[in-house]
Amino acid sequence: MAETKNGGTGWLIDELAHAGPEHLDTNFVQTYDYKQHFDPTPHLEKLRSLGLGRTSTLVDFGTGTGALAVAASPLCKRVVAVDVSPPMLNVLASKAAQAGLRNIEPVRQGLLTYQHHGEPADFAVTRNVLHHLPDFWKAVALQRIAAVLKPGGVLLLRDLVFSFEPRESQQVLEAWFQAAPAERPEAGYTRAEYETHVRTEFSTFSWLLEPLLSHAGFEIKQAWYSDSRVFAAYTCVKL
Repeated sequence: MAETKNGGTGWLIDELAHAGPEHLDTNFVQTYDYKQHFDPTPHLEKLRSLGLGRTSTLVDFGTGTGALAVAASPLCKRVVAVDVSPPMLNVLASKAAQAGLRNIEPVRQGLLTYQHHGEPADFAVTRNVLHHLPDFWKAVALQRIAAVLKPGGVLLLRDLVFSFEPRESQQVLEAWFQAAPAERPEAGYTRAEYETHVRTEFSTFSWLLEPLLSHAGFEIKQAWYSDSRVFAAYTCVKL
């Protein structure tokens, strides 16, 4: 497993420090998959519809416990599973070993420190990771992701992205908080956890993120915004 350099030295932000303490907590990580309720099937169908196949290389940025990486592994040539969290990558490695998967490469690096080796990637995926970085660093991260991809390569990005105006913040966020489980973390993320996200992490507005994608060299082919207006997903192609 490749190790990250210390991202906290020099001018780079320390991504490990911004990852959220729960993602470094072994006990939390053990319950992460259940709490996420993440089904990789729609993502795989999307990737296959865009050309993912036996000769493809996929880089999964912020792979977490590797649900998508493990599911995609039998469909493509190479999966690079990138994350800053050692406990997350330990779970991923265990899953890959149990499934007998040999084309997954766990890499303990971040969006700002990942160094790609080999041929440029055909696909990159990042899901609920970019919000850990302030907007300046989002711009840097997106340009680094673009550099990993070949021309015509595809980025699938999903995150907590706010598709509303600042004046609507109280109304939209309160509706989101109220829809969360109040006191049962096992049922999903709670109101308190959502409030912590808004207070301490760096979700941005769609009308700020989309120009950053364009400036990084991507063409947005498809955009989706949740009914709650707090999640968005993008299908982007590197120009």
